Amino acid sequence: MNKTKLIIKYLVLDFLAAMVAWGIFFIFRKCYVDGIFNPYYLRYVWGDHKLYIGIVVIPLFWIILHSLIGLYRNVYRKSRLREFLQVMTTSIMGVLVLFFILLLDDEVIGYQNYYQYIIILFALHFGLTAFFRITLSSRIAYQIKSRKIGFSTILVGSGSRAQIIYEELISAKKSEGHFFKGYVNINGEKSSINGLDKLGSKTDLLKIIKELDIVEVIIAIEENQKTEIADILSVLDGENIVIKVIPNLYQHLTGMVKMGNVFGAVLIEIKIDVLPPWQEFFKRFFDILIAIIILVLGFPFYILIGLSVKFSSEGPIFFSQERIGLGGKAFYIFKFRSMKVDAEAMGPQLSKVNDPRITVLGKFLRKTRIDEFPQFWNVLIGDMSLVGPRPERQFFINQIIEKAPHYKRLHRIKPGITSWGQVKYGYAENVDEMLERLQYDLLYLENISIILDLKILIYTVLIMFQGRGK
Repeated sequence: MNKTKLIIKYLVLDFLAAMVAWGIFFIFRKCYVDGIFNPYYLRYVWGDHKLYIGIVVIPLFWIILHSLIGLYRNVYRKSRLREFLQVMTTSIMGVLVLFFILLLDDEVIGYQNYYQYIIILFALHFGLTAFFRITLSSRIAYQIKSRKIGFSTILVGSGSRAQIIYEELISAKKSEGHFFKGYVNINGEKSSINGLDKLGSKTDLLKIIKELDIVEVIIAIEENQKTEIADILSVLDGENIVIKVIPNLYQHLTGMVKMGNVFGAVLIEIKIDVLPPWQEFFKRFFDILIAIIILVLGFPFYILIGLSVKFSSEGPIFFSQERIGLGGKAFYIFKFRSMKVDAEAMGPQLSKVNDPRITVLGKFLRKTRIDEFPQFWNVLIGDMSLVGPRPERQFFINQIIEKAPHYKRLHRIKPGITSWGQVKYGYAENVDEMLERLQYDLLYLENISIILDLKILIYTVLIMFQGRGK
């Protein structure tokens, strides 16, 4: 399966639907005069540059709106009824926006013409978009149900329940899209699943997921193993996979997850989406907008700080280091150098109060958080966000996870230049302080919103101007 290719298909179909709908509507507006369609006016339509601008710009407007609603997410796991309703909702919203921006100033005989415009534009856009989308979604659904395409899946569990679930899924007339690669048991039990290969035990889950490119995990453990489910979810936390459980395990799930779609009487999918699609879109849009403004308007400031770093101590202007971000993937973070070049000659170390490795200028840069400014480039290219848990090195993450395995939950979202934990604690001096800061980052994860981001940004700016950074 090629997710990118399928998203492009949806984008192209949405663009074509919007382009055709607007073109027909534009012709209708110009040629429908005195209650009848007069083809004589077509000669003027073909020469109107607004028609050609509209059939390019208007579809882009619709694609942005569809992105806000989340119509380009989970393209292989679409409910056609839900998609139909989402397209209807989006069409109503979009038509009203276009009406007030583009159509309200049209010369009309009476207000009934406005209603007519709204109804016709809605019918054209909704009809074409829904037809194209439902047709493509139905084709994908048919391929999944007929087992032509599917999702690499493993079973967690090796008892009778796992056996029953496996047999029920593979014998179903219509497939749910599970291409089973094998199973893992919990603690090395001797039981097995007929027809499936044993891949390992619970401790091998992450390795198996990466090696076999697993996208779905089904948890089907026995009643006497129900206490294991929290550990299993902790292991899977932060992984970009779909997790499903058998219904009678529902009551054993903790509040760390939200329950979502019910697949018949067989499986319940655990929903761990952090933000609704529209908020995620605005968060990313806000990140890009602020990053561009800071990088462009702050360029002279960057030069001044860069020269100050260069001439205040020996070494490069910028400091880069590998950190772990969204989905546990590594990336390189950038800062203005605030330490001596041999700061970690003895191995990875966290900074401390009155740390002799920090340069004189570096103390000022850290107190005002100016050393973090190059990370706006990380934000622009998508490695980071303005607000999010601070990214750490794998060396320290391993130590944190030993004491707090739920740290991996932070990998559900992009790391940030600033965070709730950063506002409260600043730079952590040891793993214990990292754990103290972790509680605020987890609170942020559970309460994440655009409003909370704005509050954290305001507090960060105050810390910068007051020089209270650590």
